[in-house]
Amino acid sequence: MKIRCRFQAEKITPQMAPMIDVVFQLLIFFMLTLRIVESEGDFNINMPAHIPSQMMTDAPVFPDIKVRLEAMPDGSLRMLYLGPNQLGNDRQAFQELNRQILTIIGKPGNPLTKDIEVEIDADYNLGFQHVISAVSACTGRLSKQGQVVRYVEKIKFAPPKRPAGGA
Repeated sequence: MKIRCRFQAEKITPQMAPMIDVVFQLLIFFMLTLRIVESEGDFNINMPAHIPSQMMTDAPVFPDIKVRLEAMPDGSLRMLYLGPNQLGNDRQAFQELNRQILTIIGKPGNPLTKDIEVEIDADYNLGFQHVISAVSACTGRLSKQGQVVRYVEKIKFAPPKRPAGGA
């Protein structure tokens, strides 16, 4: 038996007016929520036209201060160096390091010495007490009144080098 459909299918057409309204509402929403950010790296810096030559020659140039600590196989101190100079391997070596740092910087508390940096290069298997003594000798001393007199503020360490046979 054949079923006949009495209804004819009507063609459904989408209404354009509501879609246009939705698109305009989305457009207004995104326009209102947009944040305008200045581009990165756009700095307004007024650089001086020239640097007076007198300012450049007044500041003393301090040499790089490099302290090297060599270790024995048992972790004790073999030799303490300040630059190429050997200072020894006992307590007097650290006192001499303190004296030589003072002669390099001149006067403690000098504002010109705030940028001086000491690099400490210690062997990998050196005992920590020797490194602490070197840091203490480089940073300053105690005055007779018991106050700390600072020589150097910045201490950096060279990357450790493992011994050739180490893991």
